[in-house]
Amino acid sequence: MGLSTEGESTEKLLRVGDLAKAAGKSVRAIHLYEELGLLRPAARSGGGFRLYRRSAVARIGWIAKLQAIGFSLTEIRGFIRDFEKSVSAPEATAGVRRVFSEKLSEIRESIAQLQVIENDLVEALDYLESCKDCHAEFKPAECHNCDHQGHEVGDAPELFAGLSEAAVEALRAEGYDVSLDKLTGEAGEAN
Repeated sequence: MGLSTEGESTEKLLRVGDLAKAAGKSVRAIHLYEELGLLRPAARSGGGFRLYRRSAVARIGWIAKLQAIGFSLTEIRGFIRDFEKSVSAPEATAGVRRVFSEKLSEIRESIAQLQVIENDLVEALDYLESCKDCHAEFKPAECHNCDHQGHEVGDAPELFAGLSEAAVEALRAEGYDVSLDKLTGEAGEAN
């Protein structure tokens, strides 16, 4: 199972199963990469098995890294083809620079959105920390206008306020009289 050309030492080639194991991927993933033109076997064995160079492990790692960045396999295939079809190195690298710049902008936008979400979650968790000592006689719908445990009415963080509002709306849907200032009616006292 070696491959040699003049001046090169014999390189042991990997069967698809061995490559998949070495790369931490499924055999199906390897076949898909090949179908998409992202990976090419170096040779075939006498029995017709695909054989890959050890460098294919690094190639699969590169594909996985691009996927982790957010590229789809189709996008990877597209910019590989564009790179290979370029008439000059400057044209090829300009195309890659454009694709990577666009992806970087998308990632930065996602990071900014995630930072807002992180801040919302931290704010909600800080608010909810004092709720651990809330009295059992209070009902979930009362959280909507909570003035207990140091809270002020209308001061709940948006993430929690939305959940609390959902509890009030559920009661209203069941026919209970629920005002913004005060919850009225005990269980079973529908209008």
